[in-house]
Amino acid sequence: MREVAFIKQNKEKWLEFELAIFGKAKKNPDELANLYIQMMNDLSYAQTYYPKSKTVVYLNHLASQIYQKIYKTKRTEKNRFLEFFKTEVPLLLYQYRRYLLYAFILFFATVAMGVVSARYDQNFVRLILGDNYVNMTLDNIKKGNPMAVYGSGSNWGSFIGITMNNLYVGARCYIYGIFGGLGTFYIFLQNALMLGSFQYFFYEQGVFWKSVRGIWIHGSMEIFAIVIETAAGFILGASILFPKTFSRINSFKIGFKNSFKIFLSTFPFTISAGFLEGFITRYSIDMPNWLSSFIILFTLGIISFYYLVYPFIVHKKITSL
Repeated sequence: MREVAFIKQNKEKWLEFELAIFGKAKKNPDELANLYIQMMNDLSYAQTYYPKSKTVVYLNHLASQIYQKIYKTKRTEKNRFLEFFKTEVPLLLYQYRRYLLYAFILFFATVAMGVVSARYDQNFVRLILGDNYVNMTLDNIKKGNPMAVYGSGSNWGSFIGITMNNLYVGARCYIYGIFGGLGTFYIFLQNALMLGSFQYFFYEQGVFWKSVRGIWIHGSMEIFAIVIETAAGFILGASILFPKTFSRINSFKIGFKNSFKIFLSTFPFTISAGFLEGFITRYSIDMPNWLSSFIILFTLGIISFYYLVYPFIVHKKITSL
């Protein structure tokens, strides 16, 4: 069947799906489940015969929205909080996986820019980090503990202050996406340039490994979460700029709802990073290499699995039902 005929044959049914999604047509869970099955059949057909078509993108989006609608209206005794992280967020991450790819490409590109800038401009690090911070760090390096800054203050005070600051940075990365994604790009650029120049600064001072052992004990989760929050900001911006088959206001509603859920999913990781920075990082200089390396790889493995691997597992499980 030609794609035009396929669309013409099913467009009324798809319109019914949209009405069900936006609450303009009341459907009980069983009816929604039936719609979901039909939608998956149409999606499977379109993926087979029109793999690079916008029809596939459109149907994939409708299918994911219908699944979430089923989930929200179905009577269940399952823990809502657990299901949010176990099913709902992973499905959204799979749906918007290309935005995660964009965010990671941007991350590596801008961190590299920070490294190159710090290498060829000796004033760049001071411009980004400030003279006081650079001078303090140089003094700490001379004393043999380049990560001494993380040992200042109490454990609880550091944990609370650091966590609140990281949540604030993440919120700005996300919320500024409302400016078509440009605000998100600006905030993320600042942080990525800072990270790249910061790491090169320690490399230039000959204490790169000590800095890695300290910074990335908490940084694996903290930085990764910021990348995810940046992706959420891009999703929010794209919902305004590229409404596709939806009206701009409906596109924004969908984009905001979905991106906000992805943004919320980073909170446990950001809080965990704050805990590590407040209670563990300060002791990195005294840790054996194997222990600090284990913490870094373990935390990086957890957050990487959840955001990069687990969504594919959940999607495969759902589509095979």
